[in-house]
Amino acid sequence: MPVTRRDFCRTLFAASQTALVGKLITNPLRADEAVAGALNFGLIGDWGRYGRPDQVQVAQQMAIACKTAGATFIVSLGDNFYEDGVASLHDPHWRQSFENVYAAAPLQVPWYVILGNHDYHGKSEVQLEYGKKHPRWIMPARHFAQTHQIDASTTADFFYIDTSPMISEYKNAPIMASVHLQDVPGQLDWLDRSLAASQAQWKLVLGHHPIYSAGSGHGDQQDMIQMVLPILQKHNVQAYFAGHDHDLQHLKAGDMHLFVSGGGSEHRPVNPNPHSQFSEGISGFAMASLRADELQVRFIDNLGNQLHAATVPRVG
Repeated sequence: MPVTRRDFCRTLFAASQTALVGKLITNPLRADEAVAGALNFGLIGDWGRYGRPDQVQVAQQMAIACKTAGATFIVSLGDNFYEDGVASLHDPHWRQSFENVYAAAPLQVPWYVILGNHDYHGKSEVQLEYGKKHPRWIMPARHFAQTHQIDASTTADFFYIDTSPMISEYKNAPIMASVHLQDVPGQLDWLDRSLAASQAQWKLVLGHHPIYSAGSGHGDQQDMIQMVLPILQKHNVQAYFAGHDHDLQHLKAGDMHLFVSGGGSEHRPVNPNPHSQFSEGISGFAMASLRADELQVRFIDNLGNQLHAATVPRVG
């Protein structure tokens, strides 16, 4: 998608206005909302639109929140580049949708990245290659795990999964030819075995597609309900994070908490369902603070307002 001079000027104007918004937000994050001694991180999905329509605003507020919380990393929940992924390492999308938009100092932390369905419209392998030259972009494989130390006796294992190959409706989509090449049974076996082997006190799983969802764009994902949910419940995963629906949501499936942070650049209406604890069709992102005994998740909109806060207790 080419960017015209008019679009470029509009993005600069939006950035300047957003800088003002960052100083005038009606419900700013307080310093005491950062959890001392916690692993603090941000989560954002469905963002890469050349700064439009709300991407610049969301990025500005996420920078404020990450600075306040002392966030040590950010999770990108997929659909990193609209509409059709990236074509090469030199695609202007990298600069215009990622490097220029998330340029603030608090965002210069590691980004743990997974692929979304729109990333499969382009050359998805390029996003893995980008990380070899740009250390902020961490995607060592299409699915991978990362361990974080919370305190001397508490660790958290994060499992990043590639959900697009699991979605049956994509199997006959010509624009997503590379999705057919992925080994879904192998990935599910890896997830099952890795969760079983984990000795961590916290087990969190992150993917692009939600399990249950109140989003009007996509809603519940039956393939995820059938294939992924039983594995997560079997191993007592405390929380699952996703994007895909362009909104902010907190849901529950039994004792497991489900979060959707797909408002990185635009939003759609929501239709709450029986699993919903909170849902709002608004642009924004999530901030998480993980301690030994609990996980706190907050949703923040593109104007800096905190919309919802959830506490996930450690189980086991």
